[in-house]
Amino acid sequence: MDDNELIRYALAGNTAAFGSLVQKYQNRLYNSVYRMVGGEQEARDIVQDAFVQAFVKLEGFQRASSFYTWLFRIAHNAMVSRRRRERPLASLDMLREATGQEPLDGAAGPEQHLVQQETAAQVRQALAALSEEHREILVLREIDGCDYETIAEMLEVPVGTVRSRLHRARVQLRELLKQVVH
Repeated sequence: MDDNELIRYALAGNTAAFGSLVQKYQNRLYNSVYRMVGGEQEARDIVQDAFVQAFVKLEGFQRASSFYTWLFRIAHNAMVSRRRRERPLASLDMLREATGQEPLDGAAGPEQHLVQQETAAQVRQALAALSEEHREILVLREIDGCDYETIAEMLEVPVGTVRSRLHRARVQLRELLKQVVH
C-alpha cells in the first residue's frame, strides 16, 4: 500500500494504517532528528511528538508534498519549539557518549579504526561549532542525502536559500576542520 492509501484508511478510522506509516518512517525520522539534536532521549521525544501531531493533523495534510516531507516539517517545528524552551544545546559529543562507540567498518584494522575515530571526533567537534541552521542543512544534504527541493520544502525556505546556506555551511565547516586538525 502506498502512503496515500494508508492516509485514506487512517482518515477513515483505521489506526493500523497510521501504524504502518509510523513503521515505515520512524527509523528514518529518528536518525535525522538524532543527528541534529545529538541526544537519544531528546530525539525519541521529538519523533514521538511529531507522530502524535501528524496523527492529530492528518486531516489537514494537503498532499502537496510527500508524507515524509510533511512529517519531517512537523518534527522540525517540534525540535525548534523544544530548543526555544530549553536553551542549552546538546553537543554532538553527547552522541558518542550516549552510544559509547563509533560505527566501525568490519574490515578495518585497529590502526584504521583509530584514524576513523579521530576523524569522526574532529568532524563532530566542527559540526557542533556550527550554528543550528548550518548543522541542520548539512545533515539533511550530506548525511540524509535529501535534494535541494526537498530540503527547501522541509525547512520552508526557497531553493536559493538552501543553496546559499549549504555553501556557507560547507565553507564554515571546512574552516573549522582546518582549525581542529592543526
